[in-house]
Amino acid sequence: MRLLLIVIVALVALIQYPLWMGRGGWFSVWDMQAQVTDQRMINEGLTSRNKALAAEVEDLRSGTEASEERARSELSMMRQGEVFVQILPPGVKPPELKPTVKPGAKPTPPPASKPQQR
Repeated sequence: MRLLLIVIVALVALIQYPLWMGRGGWFSVWDMQAQVTDQRMINEGLTSRNKALAAEVEDLRSGTEASEERARSELSMMRQGEVFVQILPPGVKPPELKPTVKPGAKPTPPPASKPQQR
């Protein structure tokens, strides 16, 4: 009787092993469900990004506001008569200004240095 009980328990264990740990078992199903959930979240993010890009493309095709905004932000372009103001964060050295020459005007030579006396 005792031997029969051991054999039955062993057979049940052999039957249960593929169900829980074998290929297509519960553990692999749980892992795949977690992977599917992660991939769905990634896909939702990519879908929203694609919709935003499609809306931006449509704005660029249909109107001038989007292209003007893009030119201002990425290329630092301005309209004629506008003044550009840039606020630098603390501790940042301001850029050096280059002298501007108006069209048709002659550039001014740099000031002559005086000879030093001893």
